[in-house]
Amino acid sequence: MNANWILIIVIGIVGLLVQWKLKSVFAKYSKVMSPGGLTGAQIAQKMLNDNGIYDVQVTCIQGQLTDHYDPTKKTVNLSEDVYRSNSVAAAAVAAHECGHAVQHKEGYAPLKLRSALVPAVSISSKLSMIVIIVGLLLINTFPALFWVGIAMFAMVFLFSVVTLPVEFNASRRALAWLESSNSLSQTEVAQAKEALSWAAGTYVVAALSSLVTLLYYIGLGNRR
Repeated sequence: MNANWILIIVIGIVGLLVQWKLKSVFAKYSKVMSPGGLTGAQIAQKMLNDNGIYDVQVTCIQGQLTDHYDPTKKTVNLSEDVYRSNSVAAAAVAAHECGHAVQHKEGYAPLKLRSALVPAVSISSKLSMIVIIVGLLLINTFPALFWVGIAMFAMVFLFSVVTLPVEFNASRRALAWLESSNSLSQTEVAQAKEALSWAAGTYVVAALSSLVTLLYYIGLGNRR
């Protein structure tokens, strides 16, 4: 087993631990009620209004931790638990997603770049593995195909890297607003920061996993 495989396994294990910790922290702070009693939906609407954003709709969607901002439809989509809950965890998530809406309004460069990459990445993420496998089978007759697959996977890696500043910046905006608007106390802002930090950790692990996998494929191509 080479070093790349060991790294892939280690990062995979770390990813599982981060996911477990994330769910544990969110479960913990889902039981801590925010002082103002505002639900996630109300927190989101208030943050949007405070930032002069009136053309973004707050919607409720199914699933757990499926919350996201859609810049194409201008919707802050909150999972049912976040939308209806008045907990610290719900406030943190709702404010974070609104942080993306504020980024969109201000033309935050990393968000614009990530949005521009979405069409290419949606295709690359689905087809890159197929192209790489076929490329390996045809490595002696059509070696270029394998490197096309590598280029497609590199696009996925680039997307995961660009995502990092977008997510960290959204969390900083969320925490600053939660404190300045007195939506949460200082103690609760610290709790929200802990929750959002573990959420950000999942993106860091994803970027590292993509990097190690990309390096493995490049090394494999060079050996072949």
